[in-house]
Amino acid sequence: MAGITSYGAYVPLWRLSREAIMKGLRGEKSIRNFDEDSTTMAVAAAIDCLKGKDRAAIDGLFFATTTAPYKEKQIATTIAAAADLRQDIITADFTNSLRAGTAALRAALDAVKAGSVKQMLVVGADCRMGAPGTDFEQNCGDGAAALLIGDSGVAAEINAWHSVSSEIHDVWRRDDDEFIRAWEDRFSYSKGYLNTVTQTVTAMMEKAGIGPGDVARAVIAAPTPRIHGEVSRKLGFDPKTQVQPHLFDIMGNTGAAYPLMLLVAALEDAQPGDRLLLNSYGNGSDALVLQATGQIGETGARRGMKVHLETKRIVDDYRIYLQWRGLLVFEAQPTPPGGLLSASALFRDRNQVYPLHGLKCKNCGGVHYPPQRVCPKCRSKDRFDEERLSDKMGKIYTFSADNLCSRREAPRVTAIVDFEGGGRMATIMTDRVLEEIEVGMPVEMSFRKLVSQDGMHNYGWKSVPLRS
Repeated sequence: MAGITSYGAYVPLWRLSREAIMKGLRGEKSIRNFDEDSTTMAVAAAIDCLKGKDRAAIDGLFFATTTAPYKEKQIATTIAAAADLRQDIITADFTNSLRAGTAALRAALDAVKAGSVKQMLVVGADCRMGAPGTDFEQNCGDGAAALLIGDSGVAAEINAWHSVSSEIHDVWRRDDDEFIRAWEDRFSYSKGYLNTVTQTVTAMMEKAGIGPGDVARAVIAAPTPRIHGEVSRKLGFDPKTQVQPHLFDIMGNTGAAYPLMLLVAALEDAQPGDRLLLNSYGNGSDALVLQATGQIGETGARRGMKVHLETKRIVDDYRIYLQWRGLLVFEAQPTPPGGLLSASALFRDRNQVYPLHGLKCKNCGGVHYPPQRVCPKCRSKDRFDEERLSDKMGKIYTFSADNLCSRREAPRVTAIVDFEGGGRMATIMTDRVLEEIEVGMPVEMSFRKLVSQDGMHNYGWKSVPLRS
């Protein structure tokens, strides 16, 4: 039986207090830093999912989002490159729907069942924006989740599935829209969400031969907390004992990634034999039944949802949030003349840029980055193996802070990092508080957006304090 063999997630470190949006609001929502987007969050979730796994055994990667940084360029290839997967794999993007995550999951499951692949990685990430002052701004959060699908070492079997298609304009964004659009709430929720989800989940339980009482945990991706409670009761689930918490108060609705993130949270607490139900919605609905196996507690150490939700920093200045989103500009961003990005140079150096490969000398064992032909330790020439540094821990050797940079980033911290097992690298440090940085501080690497220019997004690796 095919199913989920591993899982991971990513919730940005930063949370915006809802009180900062509007006085009297409670709770907080997860917000990406200025150098994060759906691609970087997806990479973080994928790496979390693949801890302890043989990356060379992954046969494909499907990526789901409604906020892809390109309108015409596959993002799954970028994620696969940063995660250091093989080149001869299947990659595809699923987009334009909040059901994209479960659509990608279904495609991966079918591919494994058909035998065309053995292991398929499904990653969902989103960072949707609601217009300032709207309910969407209050409710939308940022995040990512990743599921590894295979037919051996299965932690949660997928036993039944049912889908319904529904053409409706309830929530949408046009090709040139920055913010979410929606029709009147009563129409959207009653004619769209409630009717479709009820129909789908009821039909799926009939197909699986189960009733509400047979479900240990119902994972329901609803648009608001009120609707979440209403649909749970309508389907016959006890919101207090059977339904996975919606996380609106501490994270928000993370779009296409939301059902997958809630599923990861449910899997973290699942016991062998537990039956889980997952539901998603977006111009229709997907519903599936999973059952935890004896392998559920043996997927390895993951940060998952729990650690990412527990480790956080609060932003209580609404202007910072607007600046990170590019909605408020204090000054023009400096742009060097002639442009910074070169597609040909990026292609040439892709191994050192995306999976962060350094070189390990065959003669003395020394590791260095960036790669060069002559070993800086023993001076031997062209005797190297590539060494992945992106998943290695490090310590700060020295650092400096520069206030003469854009106000959004000031101060820019440059940290020299010594990696475990050898190797030293000059990095930009992000997700940090200047007063807490010190020599010897443990750090890890995080895939981030460096600059966007000349119609391209330039990604690379930065150092961040440990989140554990």
